[in-house]
Amino acid sequence: MGLIAKRIKLVGSRGEHETEGLFDSGASYSFIRAERLATLEPLPQPMSFGVAQRRAKLAVRERVVLDFWIDGYRFSDEFLVVDNLVDEFIIGAATMQKWRLKLDTEKEDIIVDPSVTRLRFV
Repeated sequence: MGLIAKRIKLVGSRGEHETEGLFDSGASYSFIRAERLATLEPLPQPMSFGVAQRRAKLAVRERVVLDFWIDGYRFSDEFLVVDNLVDEFIIGAATMQKWRLKLDTEKEDIIVDPSVTRLRFV
């Protein structure tokens, strides 16, 4: 499991914001604190997540779609909204796998594969 803090730009339908958050390969999904950058969309059914404290559960009821920028490359994914998230955002394993982002824990940086950033329509 890897964990790296990084400052990135988040862009949604209502604006953009540059902030620091976490890339966490131990988190299943991507999360964001109370969202103001995009329109909240209710989930068809709430999702429940286990958290670090034993027996504690976190219920998520809304999501947003955001673009995010790393080293000049644009990516996009859904973020589940958690009002009391400690960090501003967490980019989790599903997003990192989708975009083939890798964590370089030695240099504390994100490795971007430029070939993945070329958009194709098939």
